[in-house]
Amino acid sequence: MKKLILTAGILCAWLSSQAQDSTKIRKLKFEEANLVGSYYTQNGNMAAVTGGIGSEKLTDIGSSLNLTFSLLDKKLRKNTFFVEGAIEQYTSASSDQIDPTTLSSASRTDQHIYPSIVWTRKNDQNGQTLGLNASYSTEFDYKSYGFGFQWAKATPDNNGEFSAKVNVFLDKWKMILPAELRPPGYPTGAEEDSKGIPYKPRNTYSASLGYSRIINPQLQGMILFDPSYQEGLLSTPFHRVYFNDNSLRVEKLPGSRIKFPISLRTNYFAGDNLIFRTLYRYYLDTWGLQAHTLNLETVWKINPFFSLTPHYRFNAQNGIRYYAPYQAHDPLGEYYSSDTDLSKFTSHFGGLGMRVSTPGGILGINSWKSMEIRYGIYHRSTALTAHIVSLAIQIK
Repeated sequence: MKKLILTAGILCAWLSSQAQDSTKIRKLKFEEANLVGSYYTQNGNMAAVTGGIGSEKLTDIGSSLNLTFSLLDKKLRKNTFFVEGAIEQYTSASSDQIDPTTLSSASRTDQHIYPSIVWTRKNDQNGQTLGLNASYSTEFDYKSYGFGFQWAKATPDNNGEFSAKVNVFLDKWKMILPAELRPPGYPTGAEEDSKGIPYKPRNTYSASLGYSRIINPQLQGMILFDPSYQEGLLSTPFHRVYFNDNSLRVEKLPGSRIKFPISLRTNYFAGDNLIFRTLYRYYLDTWGLQAHTLNLETVWKINPFFSLTPHYRFNAQNGIRYYAPYQAHDPLGEYYSSDTDLSKFTSHFGGLGMRVSTPGGILGINSWKSMEIRYGIYHRSTALTAHIVSLAIQIK
């Protein structure tokens, strides 16, 4: 967190110098920067790497920087550019069991890096917004390339908006296998021993259709339908599955999956100091998974400079038809997994956010507009517990 605050100070100084020159050149305008740092830790005892038993202990330290710029073109259409870079450093006890005979398996400690860029163009005359996006993500066992298109159109009264998005993610997964299931001479997957390991594709095609509406001065609503189709390697090659005859295999799941989530969001403004935000989401897919999610958040503005945000999320799902716990699968089954993320469970996530925003800037730095600290605790009925704390800084 100290590094994040130091970075914010350096960025504020740079932006101040840029502002002094803005009277000379008014082409690309800086809008804002958002810096986020987070620390996440979890613990449980049903790791998929070891077949539904074993430690799920994991820690993750992440940071991201998002920059927003705008530009008016010759037709006075506003072009906005969002540039983001993020990195996570994690340590996983379960991943260390891919090869328990070594001091450190391929993924015990690793980095996740994911830059992205989004461009949108808004035409105020016809109420239409167009956009494109591109992203890249890499970790020890996969690479992902993403591309997308977005469109939005305001209603004639400007109180509503139709929106549509299409995204494609082309992934490549390294076929790292558990130590005891590797053919003779098969590489471990570690950085110094990965030559010859094949990659397999996983492609995702997703869409999002939405309609938002200002219902009255106090209430706003939005409905979203986000279908997606996946194909390729949808199982994780280093997840073990133990059968009821004591045999052992690698997780195997179907090569395609269609998801049908639909959600409803509302924002209710109860006076000048209270905002109630709600989300309900229903999820269904072709693997037999159904889920219900309810999210509640309240923004309580105590004074013009300080606000509190308590939040709570409940989720319940029934599990896919191919899941069974440790040593419960029938060896005659075509597909099988012991990953508890795909099992039946209920979960609760709650926490509190605190936001500070002062007219003169944080710590007297005019460009440093706000700072928010959030803490959350997560508990799942599979005995998984997690904690997360984050710090977000906004600079304008």
